[in-house]
Amino acid sequence: MLVTAFILGLMGSFHCVGMCGPIAFLLPLDRSSSFLKYSQLFLYHIGRLATYSILGILFGLVGKGLYLFGFQQHLSIAIGIMMIVIVLLPETLLKKYTISKPIYRLIAKVKSALGSQLKKRTPDTFFTIGFLNGFLPCGLVYMALLGAVGEANVWQGSLYMILFGVGTIPLMTTAIYLGNFLKGGVRSRIRKLIPVFVVLVGVLFILRGLGLGIPYVSPKPVNQVIDATYDCPTSIELVKDNS
Repeated sequence: MLVTAFILGLMGSFHCVGMCGPIAFLLPLDRSSSFLKYSQLFLYHIGRLATYSILGILFGLVGKGLYLFGFQQHLSIAIGIMMIVIVLLPETLLKKYTISKPIYRLIAKVKSALGSQLKKRTPDTFFTIGFLNGFLPCGLVYMALLGAVGEANVWQGSLYMILFGVGTIPLMTTAIYLGNFLKGGVRSRIRKLIPVFVVLVGVLFILRGLGLGIPYVSPKPVNQVIDATYDCPTSIELVKDNS
């Protein structure tokens, strides 16, 4: 399932360029030096990955808590269904009940902090911009967070989000250097494939939860039975052993 995180990030980066592209294009990169330019861009991506890692730990912790209560199989099925339903719901309905509304003030503060950081050129600026960028609301990030919950493990949840972030790096980096390098028609067709892939990931989570015995896709749940009985040796057997 971790592979799906990277592919989700790779395909979803076409969406990310549209959402986070304006911020990336405004990065105050020092283009007079290739070393400085690449190191600053590297720090920006590391900042985003740090945020995704933290979010992965938090949501992986939620998944672990549900796992300890015995909801692992049901959790995987529920997450798969949620992914599919969210993709199939009309976009207007999702905007009406967007997850960012209850924390609108916090998002506004993040955007304000981003604006002030974009005016600076200190060494920590690019890491901070990337770190704050990771907290901005994004539908693809929400999908990845559902996947992190499904991992039901703190560190695997963190790794899931890191791989998602790594998947977005190639296209985001290319966009920063080349700008709008894809034609509108090509970009539109690729974006249409993103919901299809999200549905496929959702189906994989459902199959994993069903435990159909399919290797690597839907393994059967492991139920360990510990036999607490112990046959004590008789006195005659002990005598034989000692002799």
